[in-house]
Amino acid sequence: MLLAALPSAPLWAQNAPRDAAVTTPLPAAPVNVRNQSLASGAVTHQVRLPADPGQAAVIVRSIQPDSVIGSYRIDFDALDADGDGFISREEAQANPALADEFNALDTARRGKLAREQLAGWLLR
Repeated sequence: MLLAALPSAPLWAQNAPRDAAVTTPLPAAPVNVRNQSLASGAVTHQVRLPADPGQAAVIVRSIQPDSVIGSYRIDFDALDADGDGFISREEAQANPALADEFNALDTARRGKLAREQLAGWLLR
């Protein structure tokens, strides 16, 4: 009995039409996302994605920034606009760094932060 060699991909996949590459500008970053130059960090990982002949190669890099930009000092009373003793997710939007870190700080997933949870962030 003679076995034929199997193709590396299913026949339907080999014959499927390829979509033309589409280039579109990146959408604007959300307001709570800050831009930081990637030229000032060290490349920690890099991978080149395989590309078909005639297509542009894609390189993905992970970069460790030289510094962290942000305001990590807050005035709790100023941010607690409703005076309930907590900073809600909505109130945290007034400080971009706090808004970015809100989920990491809200370990109880209550949607609000107590003064004790922000001990390292508070102005003295």
